[in-house]
Amino acid sequence: MAEDLIKITGNKSEQYRTLMPQIKALMNGESDAVANMANCCAALHETFAWLWVGFYIVKGDELVLGPFQGPVACTRIPLGKGVCGTSWKEARAVLVPNVEEFPGHIACSSRSKSEVVVPVLKDGVVIAILDVDSETLGAFDDTDVTFLTELCTWISDCL
Repeated sequence: MAEDLIKITGNKSEQYRTLMPQIKALMNGESDAVANMANCCAALHETFAWLWVGFYIVKGDELVLGPFQGPVACTRIPLGKGVCGTSWKEARAVLVPNVEEFPGHIACSSRSKSEVVVPVLKDGVVIAILDVDSETLGAFDDTDVTFLTELCTWISDCL
């Protein structure tokens, strides 16, 4: 069933508080990981108009591109490489106000200026990561990390 998102123009926290129950409702009763990741990406992309929102899934010794919204992306990322590989290796969220200042940044798009990456953990092990890029410097903060971490906790239940 198609859904229309209710979007508000408040501050970032208010936008997340309006969006998160809608994402949870989209995932409610759906056990397919790809469907849930795809809807999460679409909802975040539509609400915040970020450049790129997507998941990379751990497969062996690399991250492999999963569902996303935005321009074409890197397909595979090794452990510890770039922001995504660092998040995976260290099992923590990585907030990058300026991607040009992140050592080893992988530039899938030259339009990306800032990034936040949050791991999806299952039993303490990273099984995927959520990667979000913006065309604006300093677009992300602790508010994003908090809400996106909550979202990744929900996603881990279906992976």
